[in-house]
Amino acid sequence: MSATRTFAIIKPDAVQNGHAGKIIAHLQDAGFAILGMKLTQISLPQARNFYAVHAERGFYGELVEFMSSGPSIVMALEAVGAVQKWRDTIGATDPAEAAEGTIRKLYAENKGRNAVHGSDSAENAAIEIAFFFAGTELVG
Repeated sequence: MSATRTFAIIKPDAVQNGHAGKIIAHLQDAGFAILGMKLTQISLPQARNFYAVHAERGFYGELVEFMSSGPSIVMALEAVGAVQKWRDTIGATDPAEAAEGTIRKLYAENKGRNAVHGSDSAENAAIEIAFFFAGTELVG
């Protein structure tokens, strides 16, 4: 089986709380290769565009405000079965429901400030990677 890609964000809460290095080590220990990574301040318009799929949901406004509230680290990752593997590595959205040893169980504050983002499909991973990275910014 060949390696595939997924997209991840270390969200402002985890960056602010000093967990970014631990999360990066965790994902590398889980077998992910980092193809691209950068520290960025997501603007409010970027956050609105990136999370537009959730625009009709009650948490949308809070989400875009939070995601534009401080620096984040965006990453393009690669592994066999990358999307599902990353979702398994990060755990449930609500850290209270996340499995022991997952990133969200270890580092998330609550359901809204849940430390990381992960693509939910290979198609969305490709869209999300392209949103933050030019093709020349990725290795591999």
